[in-house]
Amino acid sequence: MNADTRTMTEPLVAYISMEIAVSPAVATYSGGLGVLAGDVVRAAADAAYPMVGVTLLYHDGYFRQRLDAAGAQHEEPQDWRPADALEQLPQVVTIPIAGRPVHATVWRYTIAGVDGAKVPVYFLDSDRADNDEAARHLTTSLYGGDALYRLEQEALLGLGTVELLRTLGYNRIGTYHMNEGHSALLVLALLDQVRTSPHGVPTGDDLARVRERCVFTTHTPVPAGHDCFGLDLATDVLGPERVATLRALDLTDHDVLNMTHLALRASRFTNAVAMKHGEVSRAMFPDADIHAITNGVHSGTWTSKPFQSLFDEHLPGWRRDNWQLRQAIGIPLHEIGDAHAAAKQTLIDRVAHTTGKLLDPKRFTIGIARRATAYKRNDLILRDPERLAAIAKKFGGIQLVFGGKAHPRDWDGKAMIKHIVGSAPALAGTVDIVYVENYDMTWGAALTAGADIWLNTPRPPNEASGTSGMKAALNGVPSLSVMDGWWIEGAIDGVTGWSVDAETGNDDARTADALYSLLEHTILPSYTQDRFRYLATMRATIAFNGSHFNAQRMLAQYALEAYTTTEPTERAERLAG
Repeated sequence: MNADTRTMTEPLVAYISMEIAVSPAVATYSGGLGVLAGDVVRAAADAAYPMVGVTLLYHDGYFRQRLDAAGAQHEEPQDWRPADALEQLPQVVTIPIAGRPVHATVWRYTIAGVDGAKVPVYFLDSDRADNDEAARHLTTSLYGGDALYRLEQEALLGLGTVELLRTLGYNRIGTYHMNEGHSALLVLALLDQVRTSPHGVPTGDDLARVRERCVFTTHTPVPAGHDCFGLDLATDVLGPERVATLRALDLTDHDVLNMTHLALRASRFTNAVAMKHGEVSRAMFPDADIHAITNGVHSGTWTSKPFQSLFDEHLPGWRRDNWQLRQAIGIPLHEIGDAHAAAKQTLIDRVAHTTGKLLDPKRFTIGIARRATAYKRNDLILRDPERLAAIAKKFGGIQLVFGGKAHPRDWDGKAMIKHIVGSAPALAGTVDIVYVENYDMTWGAALTAGADIWLNTPRPPNEASGTSGMKAALNGVPSLSVMDGWWIEGAIDGVTGWSVDAETGNDDARTADALYSLLEHTILPSYTQDRFRYLATMRATIAFNGSHFNAQRMLAQYALEAYTTTEPTERAERLAG
């Protein structure tokens, strides 16, 4: 058996994602999808769960964001060296793409769990001298290029995953977990493995055998988020035989290869990433049986050092058993306050060091950081700057700390960033605004822990789940959020935060009015005039949401509902002993 598998209990789960955020030093992720994937494998390491991760390596990363004085976003390659953070393995993976062999170097990052168990994550890298120029560039950038580039990347990920695992000696993978549709072409490689006849097109029975080995998670309720490719292009990239297989097994939609539909039709279990997202996904794909496993975040990664120390003192087993955070309800309020003050000062120091902007630790600080795209409405709090300024003046000032990248071709998202940055001068002194550049895992940890409240204002029902508010909850930071995504499940008004009624929907004016009213009449009076009441909300946020919306619970649900192939009655009998 290969050395990588000696300590693992087989059969294994192979977790495949276009991006997996294993470390801030490994610049191969863009945001929520990759960070969520990283949290899944971190939870597996904590639980000593038999899993391997597979992704691609991107030499330029997603991009490094630089904002000019006007707030215009400029994209630059991210400066990182794979050899500084990853281990290069001797194996080389070769797969056919677009009629020529594409060779990939294999890199490994090993994640160690709380008790020392290890989960490897493998990165495929096509930047090799024995590839042609186009093939070398397939692992240059994440989510870049045209349709041909994207489909060839997804072929490298999907087909390459199966060949990689075979090459490394993982011969008994029980479940291939496709995190989004980017990796769905692995279905074709699995069909080659199980086909009953070496000649001709695989059969429906072959597909049934593949289906028993595949699990799929869909993350987006936005139709544009589902990759589609014309069959002419698919034929060029995959070859006529593979496209004939897709057609024969009803895995295409007329003349379109829809990666989500392919994954849905070839998986024994499919899940959305929150209860509401499950409802939306079932409406989008009425022929599919879609469950809901709500996302969670890795507690050990996203709990700030001050709160780690606090939990270590009061709840010493919390890293192994995140449910112990439920007992945070017994931690004295003044200790919650002291831990948060330390986390807030860390954020303030980081902002000062990076931007030169000096924030006031006594001022109410709102965190707003996520991908900059129109439906997330990151700038909604600035819709009525005069009203916001009046509220801030009434309560001694407000500080807004923003972060998040816009996709290079998302002009609306870029305009949103310019609006935020451009609003700062007129509000300065009463409402101080900071937009931190190049929002990443490190900034995410600092901001979700150091803000006094976490603001989330998407247009429902476009938020599939969201996880930044879950990170905030681990640090006692309540949410102020539109009722969408995970917050529908985590909202206890006045206990874990405050909610903007979903009935305001896509009406920006009504949503902003509700937001201002909550700040003026409920949240800021509590923060400035009744400190212990606000601290009680912070403590309850940890106890109710931190204890539940974590990756340990998420992985347990995957293990029970998705990764086992036994029937529910048999599962219950096994659990009962």
